[in-house]
Amino acid sequence: MNLEHPMITRINDTGYPSKDIEPVEKASAGTDYFGNEIFVGDEVVVHNGETILVDSLEDYLIEVLEFEFKKAE
Repeated sequence: MNLEHPMITRINDTGYPSKDIEPVEKASAGTDYFGNEIFVGDEVVVHNGETILVDSLEDYLIEVLEFEFKKAE
């Protein structure tokens, strides 16, 4: 039975990761209603021709559509 940590086994097999590898830049797909940059693969919602990042959807509902979020009583 091998009790070695899987990370140690991987390092022994492939070596340490190179620090020379540059991070991959995401391709831009434009901006949303609030000016937030949208990257290829981001989840968005489209309403009346406006594109909104899912992360900004609650702000859009409150500020633009005047939704009110409340706790049930």
